[in-house]
Amino acid sequence: MNKANRVVITGLGAITPLGNTVSEFWDGLAQGKSGADRITKFDYTKFKTHFACEVKNFDPLPYIPKNELRRYDYFAQYAIAATEQAIANSQLNSYPSLDRDRVGVIWASGNGGIFTIQEEMKTYVEGEYTPRFNPFLVPKMIVDIASGLISMRHGYRGPNFTTVSACASSNTALIEAMNYIRWGYADVIISGGSEAAITEIGIGGFGAMKALSTRNDNPQAASRPYDQNRDGFVMGEGSCALVLESLEHAEKRGATIYAEIVGGGQSADAYHLTATHPEGDGAALGMKAALRDARIEPSQIDYINTHGTSTPLGDISELKGIRQVFGEAVKQMNISATKSMTGHLLGGAGAAEALAAIMALQRQLVPPTINLDTPDPEIPKGFNLTPHKAQKRKIDYVLSNTFGFGGHNASVIFKRMM
Repeated sequence: MNKANRVVITGLGAITPLGNTVSEFWDGLAQGKSGADRITKFDYTKFKTHFACEVKNFDPLPYIPKNELRRYDYFAQYAIAATEQAIANSQLNSYPSLDRDRVGVIWASGNGGIFTIQEEMKTYVEGEYTPRFNPFLVPKMIVDIASGLISMRHGYRGPNFTTVSACASSNTALIEAMNYIRWGYADVIISGGSEAAITEIGIGGFGAMKALSTRNDNPQAASRPYDQNRDGFVMGEGSCALVLESLEHAEKRGATIYAEIVGGGQSADAYHLTATHPEGDGAALGMKAALRDARIEPSQIDYINTHGTSTPLGDISELKGIRQVFGEAVKQMNISATKSMTGHLLGGAGAAEALAAIMALQRQLVPPTINLDTPDPEIPKGFNLTPHKAQKRKIDYVLSNTFGFGGHNASVIFKRMM
């Protein structure tokens, strides 16, 4: 690898259940705030789960002209808003020598326009006469449309595609973006992920799998990774965006650098349709690959933002995988699950957690795992799961894990710029 092709983060954007800017998102995490509440997007009374972590008070008009809104599913609207924030934050388009042929977009989503599909099928089934479909149906629903829209808005003509690996999708996108810059195929990649699956299909489908919490009496306490009384995950939605850039290009234009992305690893459980390997074997392979890629030792990781969804099986298997990789070094690091606050953004989860990792490096603060009242007795010894309150500490390296149905595992490592 060319040493010049180190990859750094120069722009940040966020539309999340905790707030619709990066500062609101981070403040919510640092304060241990839950984004869960009763569902407002549809009548939840027909379902066993009545709550989710919705994006609140989202106004698309500062980002998207009113006459264009009907062309875009919510997942694309969230993607556009977050990337507009990140691009503005990076001041990328102000660089007079920017070569837009070498700026790409590698985006992620697990479900794409699921709301659009649902609404169009309702119209079809309920139609009294010849079925009619919206001419925007196909471009609104296809999972790759967000990356295309982002590139078209800014004239970015570099590599452009979408990664889909279920709940590992955003980390997969970040790894691809990092490598395209490393390999010299682009100077800048806009990356991240978005999801808008708080729909009847989304809640109904995951509910039928018994994957969702049904703690309807107290939604804010429902997402409780590692707690003995957890009963499933809480659906989230939103988008987070990062501007990835070669260090050389960033320094040339005098960009603000938030962190360096130094490693990425991927693996497969090859085990089960939806369940993680009970001993965390696949997760361990992905983390080991990320460490090798970053050329660092396990003991150098200070903080792990875990996948930690609040499912009975998944939480423990991930910790077992971490124990495999880090051994006694776990006693010197912090671990936390920010899904306890944001809920699970599915294909957008990795982007939200990457942003949390970068802000943790910036602020030297580990966000907490909230609702961890009674730790599961199966948790291996020696873990500091950062319960309830954020913890100040020295943080040089953060590892962020994401895992998806189908056995997909993806881990990324960020480094504080010295």
